[in-house]
Amino acid sequence: MNDMSGFPASDAPRPVVNGLSVDVEDWFQVGAFENVIDRDDWDSIATRVESNVDAIIDLFAEADVKATFFTLGWVAKRHPAMMRRIVAAGHEVASHGYDHARVFTFDPKQFAEDIQLARDILQETTGQAVTGYRAPSFSIDQRTPWAFDVLAEHGYAYSSSVAPVVHDHYGWPEAPRFAFKPIAHAKLIEIPVTTALFRNRRLAAGGGGFFRVLPYGFSRWAIRQVNRVAGRPAVFYFHPWEVDPDQPRVENAPLRSRFRHYTNLNRMAGKLRALTNEFAWGRMDEIATLEATRATRFNVSDELEPAE
Repeated sequence: MNDMSGFPASDAPRPVVNGLSVDVEDWFQVGAFENVIDRDDWDSIATRVESNVDAIIDLFAEADVKATFFTLGWVAKRHPAMMRRIVAAGHEVASHGYDHARVFTFDPKQFAEDIQLARDILQETTGQAVTGYRAPSFSIDQRTPWAFDVLAEHGYAYSSSVAPVVHDHYGWPEAPRFAFKPIAHAKLIEIPVTTALFRNRRLAAGGGGFFRVLPYGFSRWAIRQVNRVAGRPAVFYFHPWEVDPDQPRVENAPLRSRFRHYTNLNRMAGKLRALTNEFAWGRMDEIATLEATRATRFNVSDELEPAE
């Protein structure tokens, strides 16, 4: 008996398990609106994150997949019941910092305080240890290599905080495309968000706005390239507000920010269903365990070291 690939069922190659992740922040907390919505006003704004996360939990249950929810401490503090539902559904909870401040806005001491505060809230609301971290807006880059030392000192097993591309909003183009060890004396590994190669040029392909704006076929091509050519897991992310086409519109935000934030919100849930059913997915802590044995060493203090 053959499967759809043409291989005998017993000899069919096992699919690569990819990392599925959700960056849990509300619609008004995104980097696109940070200059038009003041943090001091957050508590007066109607929140929508809980209903959106519930919809995502249901969507993942339909596809029988597990994921990692990188959650802001600010959100977890205000929605403890939501945090318990995430864990009860079998998903991992990891840290996204406290209130979406980017890493390069901190010095090392301030960063340590931020990740400690967020972790304390996450562990209190879930009853589980938090071992993973994702920097807001992928803001660990060539300006902040010291952040890895702070994460290691606080016992984190992995980070997924680097976007190894050129981008106007974030990016560390010299970083490796796949899992690497940023510190010689620590077990901490960094698992960058996915990029694909086209004519030796790196293309951002890890989800978010790129997934919403570009045709679904682009993401299928990118993930297949990473899985089949490189033999590595892809790392995909999105946000709860991306499945919420009815969210408020911030009309005084820059045109580019509004385009990135609102385009194809009504199509996102359908595209996610297609993605979660077409590929194999798992939690980021599981991906970190698998990648730890083949993560390369990358000297983050030497910005002249070439990418792989």
